[in-house]
Amino acid sequence: MRRLGCIILLIGLAVAAFIAFRFVHGWTEQGPATAKISITVPEGATLSDTAVLLKRAGAVRSADAFLTRAKVFGAGKSIKAGEFVIPAGSSNRDILSILQGGKTLTRLVTIPEGMPSILVYERLMANDELTGALQVPEEGSVLPDSYAFDKGEARAAVLKRMQGAMDKLLARLWAERASNTIAKTPREAIILASIVEKETGVPSERPMVAGVYSNRLRQGMMLQADPTIIYPITQGKPLGRRIRKSEIAAVNDYNTYAMVGLPKGPIANPGRLSILAVLHPAETKALYFVADGRGGHIFADTYQQHNENVRKWFEIRRARGEL
Repeated sequence: MRRLGCIILLIGLAVAAFIAFRFVHGWTEQGPATAKISITVPEGATLSDTAVLLKRAGAVRSADAFLTRAKVFGAGKSIKAGEFVIPAGSSNRDILSILQGGKTLTRLVTIPEGMPSILVYERLMANDELTGALQVPEEGSVLPDSYAFDKGEARAAVLKRMQGAMDKLLARLWAERASNTIAKTPREAIILASIVEKETGVPSERPMVAGVYSNRLRQGMMLQADPTIIYPITQGKPLGRRIRKSEIAAVNDYNTYAMVGLPKGPIANPGRLSILAVLHPAETKALYFVADGRGGHIFADTYQQHNENVRKWFEIRRARGEL
């Protein structure tokens, strides 16, 4: 009888050891997910609620088993609300660590430098992970950058962050402006910066372009910036064709070929470097610039020099078969 009792005890201990092993191993073994899974934990959700969500998503094999192990091994830390990415094969331990760490999925919407507000509006409206209605924002009010947002967040809230970032940056840069800036107000700085932004895609040229336009404004010359012709036609979208003579001569609040001074308002949302260029323009006597055929521009102090530069540019275009 004693021997039988010992055998039963040993069997019991073996079973208990196996159960304990399975319990611990189940905490660290590879999970069932064969691809990464996105899961959203609502505000106020309990660990029990989350276990059910994980089971439904295929991240764990058993909601009850995950919940039991999480209570034993979870060190009493609470889980966070938000959207999380669970990598393929994540163990129960990995999943709880992700939920407790609070590192939620980052979603970004990017506004490139020089994007007009109509396209900012269209980009936000086209994002089906955002919600709510939106009006086209005021031109020049959005700071080009990448902005994080949560799934289901209101478009208006994201836009408010974009505009708040522009207000904050402009206030700081305006306070640090150089004495030779032509801009008399922050709004004038944004208007001129939007033209500089659209005139050159070469960041190093922007202070020089700003210097040219500053000189023109001081001398009462027309700015004659092609993008200001296009803006009232398309609200800043690409024209998709050559500018017509009638459009060059059109009199409106934006066309700087038919007016002296700055346009009525910005023609795009300028980036930080273009705003800096206007507030810290290059010290130059240049009044003209034209494309150099290599993606940049060549600058000239006199009209005679400019005409020669234009002649060279047309030669380049003829050689390319563009004329």
